[in-house]
Amino acid sequence: MRIVFCGVGALGSTAAVLCRNLEATLVFVDFDRVESKNLLAQAYVKQSIGKNKAEAFGVRLTQDNVETLCGGAGLLVDCFDNQASRLVLSTFARGANKPLVHAALAGDGTFGLVRWDARFAPDAEDAEGQATCEGGAHLPLIGLLAATLARAIQDFRADGACRDSMVSLAAVTPTL
Repeated sequence: MRIVFCGVGALGSTAAVLCRNLEATLVFVDFDRVESKNLLAQAYVKQSIGKNKAEAFGVRLTQDNVETLCGGAGLLVDCFDNQASRLVLSTFARGANKPLVHAALAGDGTFGLVRWDARFAPDAEDAEGQATCEGGAHLPLIGLLAATLARAIQDFRADGACRDSMVSLAAVTPTL
């Protein structure tokens, strides 16, 4: 199975590390470069600074290239941090009948969710480019949410299960 991670920042890079044992080809799509501020919350090291986060597919996902980047996927994983990219990916997945799981962290760090596309509606950011994962304040929640996402991916890979979850520092609650 080909699993395409769209966005490999804090959530995507951490979940990808937790999925590396799967019998699957992991593909990464992210246009961004690693900055020193990313080292605290993302699965990169100092030697990665300046390199593209996704090396193989270091491009911004758009309506014009989503088919090329995601067409061969058996599973799409949304770890984007903005509504516009989530909508492009969701529209493609629905039209191509591709399974898509979303992971999202509230801007204030109070909760996160893992939700399958049929039950997901992306919210707009409070401010474009709003940082939610820098400074380290949300690291425990990011870790918990990434682990919950990795488990959802593993369950889907194992038996096709599509379970949603709400995540806070107090609990991980299945919502379906």
